[in-house]
Amino acid sequence: MTLDAHAIDAAGPRRRHLLQLTGSGLAAGLFASSARAQADGGSVKAVAFDAFVTFDPRPVFARAEQLFPGKGAELSNLWRIRQFEYTWLRVVSQRYADFWTVTEDALRFAAAAAKVDLTADKRDELMGGFLALKAHPDVLPGLQALRGAGIRLAFLSNMTERMLQAAIHSAGLEGLFEHVLSTDTLRTYKPDPRAYQMAIDAFGLRREEIVFAAFGGWDAAGARSFGYRTFWANRLKLPAEGLDAKPDAIGDTLADLVTFVGRT
Repeated sequence: MTLDAHAIDAAGPRRRHLLQLTGSGLAAGLFASSARAQADGGSVKAVAFDAFVTFDPRPVFARAEQLFPGKGAELSNLWRIRQFEYTWLRVVSQRYADFWTVTEDALRFAAAAAKVDLTADKRDELMGGFLALKAHPDVLPGLQALRGAGIRLAFLSNMTERMLQAAIHSAGLEGLFEHVLSTDTLRTYKPDPRAYQMAIDAFGLRREEIVFAAFGGWDAAGARSFGYRTFWANRLKLPAEGLDAKPDAIGDTLADLVTFVGRT
């Protein structure tokens, strides 16, 4: 099944609007079709989330502009790119370091490349932003709708458990996720197949019964290659990756994910 953002927009603007307005009370109405599918033996039983589908990192990068006026955008772009490139390089070279360390290493590189003075105080402030992340506005009602339909939820993230737990607390999402899975426990990173296997092992389900919600196009391709039905939350409205594994659906928000799961 392939469903892009335009198809979702055409199919459900009223339901998306209700989702934003009514929050958890929407589950019975918006997601009734999925609940019926579950009762009839529908196959989707769980959703595994990349952390940045739910957590909004933009305030961290906005703070970079405040600390380094006129240089924040350059610093942030360099930082984000290196943050993930370093995870892949460390897996390939078998020189593992956890995501907190990788993030700090990437920040130091970005500061040097952007030619800004990254003092210890400014470094700590920017790094600390990853422990105080908030949720995107559409997240809580979307998660409540999924839970109301009997869908099990987990994080499956490259972030360390400390980072994930801090962000869950900061965003007020305690009690919504059955599992908080960090690839740090395996000393690897997505798209290593061993990382995606973690959700299967934790849920005790078949991969066909799990939808993976990805933030990055590369992560969507990795999860699809592994065998998950995959939803790409393309919040940055980026073009599709030039890879041979395409997500099953693409949307902007968790309302679009709810629609996709309800049809699957």
